[in-house]
Amino acid sequence: MPSFDIVSKVDPQTLDNAVNVTKKEITNRFDFKDSPVQIDLNKKEMSINLEAESDMKIKQITDVLLSRSIKQGIDPLAFDFGKEAHQSGKVVKKEVPVRNGLKQEDAKKIVKLIKDSGLKVQAQIMDDLVRVTAKKIDDLQSVIQTCKNAGLSIPLQYLNMRS
Repeated sequence: MPSFDIVSKVDPQTLDNAVNVTKKEITNRFDFKDSPVQIDLNKKEMSINLEAESDMKIKQITDVLLSRSIKQGIDPLAFDFGKEAHQSGKVVKKEVPVRNGLKQEDAKKIVKLIKDSGLKVQAQIMDDLVRVTAKKIDDLQSVIQTCKNAGLSIPLQYLNMRS
């Protein structure tokens, strides 16, 4: 039976490249000259720590980070900019978590969406992915289109298409 997996993952190397390009661009910008700026990627926790002297500069760094990540092929929904920046001495700090893996409630939303679509497919949650199986590949492609058009607030990738 044909099947594929729905996942939400960010490649750590691609994320590292995006952070490094952001660092390079920020250090070369005139408006950041002689100001303390720090951009660190924590690969274990999948988060990016930003430090700058003002909230405005943090916003500029996040804009550059987003544009460079998009050019690297990372979905902008992978970043959680919900946390506010906080003052710590003379610098403003902000932690930006990177969503990696499907949470249980997101996986349940996807399964419910697939079941509500009325297609003859089976969807099951397996740890941090959703496996979809069907008798026809056309049904699987319809599931992919349904998920893309649903407007879920999570970045999804479709892997391991087997027939």
